[in-house]
Amino acid sequence: MATRVVGSLPVSDSYRASVARSAEVEAVLATTPEKLRMLTGDRPTGALHIGHYFASMKNRVKLQQAGVELWQLIADYQVITDREVIGDVQGNVRNLLIDNIAAGLDPQRATIFTHSAVPALNQLMLPFLSLVSVAELQRNPTVKDEAATAGIKAIGGLLLTYPVHQAADILFCKANVVPVGRDQLPHIEQTRVIARRFNERYGQTFPEPDALLSPATLILGTDGTKMSKSKGNVVELRMTADETAKKLKGAKTDSDRHITWDPDGRPEVANLLLLISLCEGVPPEQVAEEIGDGGGGMLKKRLTDALNTELAPLRARRAELEGDPAYIAEVLRRGNERANEVAEATLTEVRERMGMLYS
Repeated sequence: MATRVVGSLPVSDSYRASVARSAEVEAVLATTPEKLRMLTGDRPTGALHIGHYFASMKNRVKLQQAGVELWQLIADYQVITDREVIGDVQGNVRNLLIDNIAAGLDPQRATIFTHSAVPALNQLMLPFLSLVSVAELQRNPTVKDEAATAGIKAIGGLLLTYPVHQAADILFCKANVVPVGRDQLPHIEQTRVIARRFNERYGQTFPEPDALLSPATLILGTDGTKMSKSKGNVVELRMTADETAKKLKGAKTDSDRHITWDPDGRPEVANLLLLISLCEGVPPEQVAEEIGDGGGGMLKKRLTDALNTELAPLRARRAELEGDPAYIAEVLRRGNERANEVAEATLTEVRERMGMLYS
């Protein structure tokens, strides 16, 4: 799968290996999708935005349409990893559920569930924690970034073990593929390590999951930095067309009126071109040529039109779902019930492997 990078990011051997494995997932997806089981998740800390949509949500729907088994986590426990005030968790959980269904996730084919409702999933953290060192957890770049974004100077125990919790999320249902953006790859690598070490110590139990990388490896916010709910630099999926236009009007570009595709030299401009490309299915180089001397104004207008067109069906479906709270509650009830069944079975298998099954 072709992968575009916005901005100058280091390309490590680990990243190259992840890209290669992602391409292998694409090949399996095209031939034998029934071999794949996908898990992904969102933290209910606020509204989902276009970064989530292009980096992960579209891939979720793509896998669903191909016939892949889907597991969708709403990670309510992870809200407390990096904040003291958790806000309206119930409202945020409901909105995440609505956003995912509006984007195309089918509750008849996907299991949608919450952390806090599945005790056996969270209990897997104990044996998994025994398989990693503190030094490994402290080196995780995503944990460092989350702490820096939240303004945390002293990392708490839950945030430090965040990658292990994510490993439990993925492995409890034995998922073998996780659609992510490039910034989440360290978590997938940590999960692979945990699965490998458990299998080596106790016997073959878990798959080593692969990342399915999005073409949108890194989408920048309107201020030119990483898109993040906490920074307020996002375009939310639930925004109206007018709110989207207003938000994009203030998006950062640069002083050069002539629009070119230059991810390294002009990352903010390249980011807007990439978003247009993702909406229209046109290469960003071609978009840049078509805009040419039209400048940042024309660039933002085209992006506004493209994005509003792309999100129009989602927003219409979202309005319908908001009017049916009983349906949303039933979807979550069924998903939590199914997740508990699978988590209990996996935990029983783990206890048996570890010699801790007593009846």
